Amino acid sequence: MAKRMLLKNGRGPAALLMTFVLAGVSAPPALAQVSDLATTAPVLKSPSSLTATSPVSNVREAEYASLARDVETLDREFGLVKRVVKLVTPTVVHIESRPLERFKGLLHVEEAGSGVIVQFGTKFYVLTNRHVIRHSSPERIEIHLADGRVFNPTQIWSDSETDVAALSIDASGLAAARLGDSDALEIGDFVLAVGSPFGLSQSVTRGIVSAKGRHNLDLGDDDLKWQNFIQTDAAINPGNSGGPLVNLRGEVVGLNTAIASASGGNEGIGFSIPINIVARMARALVDNHQVPRGFLGVKLDINFNQQRAEALGLTRLVGTRVSQIEPQSPAEKANLRVNDVILEFNGVRIEQDMHLISLVKLTEIGRRVPLTILRDGKLLRTEVEIGEAGSITIAGQK
Repeated sequence: MAKRMLLKNGRGPAALLMTFVLAGVSAPPALAQVSDLATTAPVLKSPSSLTATSPVSNVREAEYASLARDVETLDREFGLVKRVVKLVTPTVVHIESRPLERFKGLLHVEEAGSGVIVQFGTKFYVLTNRHVIRHSSPERIEIHLADGRVFNPTQIWSDSETDVAALSIDASGLAAARLGDSDALEIGDFVLAVGSPFGLSQSVTRGIVSAKGRHNLDLGDDDLKWQNFIQTDAAINPGNSGGPLVNLRGEVVGLNTAIASASGGNEGIGFSIPINIVARMARALVDNHQVPRGFLGVKLDINFNQQRAEALGLTRLVGTRVSQIEPQSPAEKANLRVNDVILEFNGVRIEQDMHLISLVKLTEIGRRVPLTILRDGKLLRTEVEIGEAGSITIAGQK
């Protein structure tokens, strides 16, 4: 998980730069030279006369004019980003979370993060990460709005296995973010990350989607089981957790959650939970106080290796082998069989058994999903309708 860091005060590159700039300056000799120049130097022409007569100056003025035209073109392009920022920032909040007494002094206790305001039906909620507020309670959580107002949530719900939390908020004049379709994201799409890195509210960084479907990450949170992250190089730092990842349409496509870092700060690899997953979990939490989990109805071969893969007709170890089909399950209805190797699920290439399990658990109940399987050395394509594994009841905290 992202860890809090302290910014250095009065040290580091800024101080070094100041030393470098001043190192070549010697005040008394310089003043003496200026004095000498004042008595011997000829009178120079005014800048206006130089502009009128100097060929070099004319070339420079033409270059400045050309540069100004190019900047105007860029301004029109970057104006789109500015419009997105104006739409999104009023919906982004800073969250201060004071831990309960029993959690004080523990490692990995978050004390600050970000969130985004959404509207479900007629009510407003703040979506954030569970790890931002997990050790606190509503009266110890402060939601700082973009306009400066501060509120405590009236109720909170969270799901430990996906790191999603929803906070109800009772306030007037709220602006809700528009939610996009994270399934439509493609690698290379431009995105913005908005939040409160190091407590610096309403900070915006820019980057691209650098990968999709990241899973099996060691984030230091054993409760977080089901992963299907968006990877981005938009700068995400401690304090960004729970803030939105936004596309250039101004739509929220992810919830910024973690970073891969050796230093604790941004190193160009950040991870966001797809907003389709976040929204589905949050709606289930606030409407039913339950979180659904997808169900396929197969048991998988945890010992599937290169030798077994070759025996089934694969040239390398990919996918996961079905070792058992549960009766009356979605898998049986889709005519899956023992020894089928599931290679793709909903267009995503399967790497191993836990990868498939995560994807199934996070898939919407009732959704028909395409599968690519290897059976008897031949590739087959079929569809399966995801069932429900049973919901986990979550009690809202007031």
